[in-house]
Amino acid sequence: MIDKLYKLKKNQTDQKLMQKALLLSKIEQINIEIALTQNRIDTASVEKHGAISDFMILTIHKNTMKTHIQKLNNEKNGINMQVEVLLKEIIELQKEAEQFSYILEEEKKEAIKKILVAEEEASSEYIQSKYISSQKDLV
Repeated sequence: MIDKLYKLKKNQTDQKLMQKALLLSKIEQINIEIALTQNRIDTASVEKHGAISDFMILTIHKNTMKTHIQKLNNEKNGINMQVEVLLKEIIELQKEAEQFSYILEEEKKEAIKKILVAEEEASSEYIQSKYISSQKDLV
């Protein structure tokens, strides 16, 4: 039973670690998109002697991209909070798995002790029977 609980906790921990990896990859994708958008903001321009309306459109375009970056940063912050929650869950699952592992080790030690005690009893009975039979032979 303890072994099944231990395996369950290990599987749950592995699943949480995979979820964490997925969230971290989403954060990386968001960082890449932020960098690309920032690059577009920095490189967006109009012709040198363009109309004033061109500058207004450029400003609107840049503001739209800045708003997009803010949305991405908000999404990234939300994912970071999910990662923090997952980390706490992973830590708890690992603690539980370690407790079950410790219990399993203790059960194994107890089983080994029982086997050693049984072997010792068997060997002492054998020695006693040999001693008794040798005493009978002497008489």
